Amino acid sequence: MKKFYLTLAAVAALTFASQAQTEKGKFIVGGGLGFDTESVKDADDKSTSFNIMPSAGYFVSDNIAVGLGLGYQWNKIENGTDEATTGAFAVAPFGRWYSTNGPVRFFGQVSVPMGWGNMKENGDKVADVSSYGVELAPGIAYFPTSKIGLEFKVRGLYYNSSNVEPTGGEKTTVNTFGLNANSLAPTVGVQFYF
Repeated sequence: MKKFYLTLAAVAALTFASQAQTEKGKFIVGGGLGFDTESVKDADDKSTSFNIMPSAGYFVSDNIAVGLGLGYQWNKIENGTDEATTGAFAVAPFGRWYSTNGPVRFFGQVSVPMGWGNMKENGDKVADVSSYGVELAPGIAYFPTSKIGLEFKVRGLYYNSSNVEPTGGEKTTVNTFGLNANSLAPTVGVQFYF
């Protein structure tokens, strides 16, 4: 019987601790970090990419936060002695809504990712690059403590417009639209609440 009461007390404590994270006036801090590398066996082909996007938000009302992510994206493609790199600074304003209180909450996030940078081939700048998009992503947050939220999120519904404007050339625009709700490959993250 003691175990039952201890378990009940622990659940009540976790539920109480998770009540205060998403109240008006609180802050959320987190972000993303990524690294990929790929090489072709028995060839000189290799690609490497890196991105970092710290973010911070403010709860304008209970369960509704607005915020901003600032970061950098870089990738390099090597083909024998040739090398192409792309670097871009990124900005992503976002809004997020959480379901009602509890240690497990559903959330929806809309963000507007944008980026500006350049493309280089063998060290010489060859083009300016830019991208603009919008994403609607659903997820689940679990609050083991009052200051930490563990998140599982899919990309969801998205649109992106990428532009490449070569030096002295004509601009190329690629528009991408999709729905990515692969629950077998979610993004996993940790957010901090103050």
